[in-house]
Amino acid sequence: MNKKKIMVIATGGVLGLLSVYLVKVGNPANMGYCIACFLRDIAGGLGYHRADVVQYMRPEIFGLIAGAFVAALVTREHKSVGGSSPLTRFFLAFTGMIGMLVFLGCPVRAVLRLAGGDLNAGVGILGLIAGVFIGIQLLNRGFSLGRATSQSVVNGYIFPLTAIIFSFIILSGAAVFFTSKAGPGSMHAPVIISLVAGLVVGVLAQRSRFCMIGGIRDFILFKDTHLLLGFFALLIFALAGNLAVGAFKLGFAGQPIAHTDGVWNFLGMALAGTAATMLGGCPLRQIIAASEGNTDCAITIIGFIAGAAFAHNFGLAASPKGVSVAGQAATIIGIVLVLIVGFVGAYRTSTASGGVNLGQNG
Repeated sequence: MNKKKIMVIATGGVLGLLSVYLVKVGNPANMGYCIACFLRDIAGGLGYHRADVVQYMRPEIFGLIAGAFVAALVTREHKSVGGSSPLTRFFLAFTGMIGMLVFLGCPVRAVLRLAGGDLNAGVGILGLIAGVFIGIQLLNRGFSLGRATSQSVVNGYIFPLTAIIFSFIILSGAAVFFTSKAGPGSMHAPVIISLVAGLVVGVLAQRSRFCMIGGIRDFILFKDTHLLLGFFALLIFALAGNLAVGAFKLGFAGQPIAHTDGVWNFLGMALAGTAATMLGGCPLRQIIAASEGNTDCAITIIGFIAGAAFAHNFGLAASPKGVSVAGQAATIIGIVLVLIVGFVGAYRTSTASGGVNLGQNG
């Protein structure tokens, strides 16, 4: 086994074990890491939505960004690039986030939920795979976001330095952000532990190119298991950790921060998987690439945050009680709009496309 595969496995394994530990010391159950949920909480912490049970400036996200930024600087892989269909990226991220919040989790949390015994997550992962497959068909037809070009060095530093500034504000204890008094937003590990856990995963993910969507995509396209090993390592190590601490509960009903509506679990993640494949990587990979200087990915993160705020301001996000009619309608509309973007984009670039566009981030 080569070093690259070992690094991917190590990233998945450390991510799985740290996820179990973060839950043990305060994070919501089966939510040691969830990029979608944490960005939603940050949107609430900044006051972009007023769902007072999901407002918290999650240090794990800022740690991820700082860790990946430092690793990219040390290895001289930090490059300021951008200008590749930023508005389309924003739209895909915005819409994909709605799908994830209908499911109640990103691809990372889907695996963590399954590792905790939540069988609803298995339905969501099937939807995710279906979404990746649909996204691949659009890429095969010629859909492309185009190539990023070099930009002024300052552009690539704004995103990670902003995250680092937020980290210092959080560490200072200044009460300047919205913070939940009850609900998932009020459940969190100690700030220092969360920040360090983020730093560790940020460094590993930057070095390994860890990507949940990329693993599924590459296996479907090329039968390449390189990135998929990280997917299975995350599942196995998180499962082992949950069994060790007595946090494994097998079944559909009564799972933490989850609902049992299989249709919308499937469709929510199908929407997320399609959008993420078109974007070139999962939310975690987008954060890492943005930290490496890719301003297009920074726009993608802003799209995720905006989508999360919109979902909670207008009642689209699911709850343990299920998915609202508005959330169901938003999912269907989102799927239709993403497919339109994909087909129109494929049509307009089909004559210039020389093959599958894997994106810049996966």
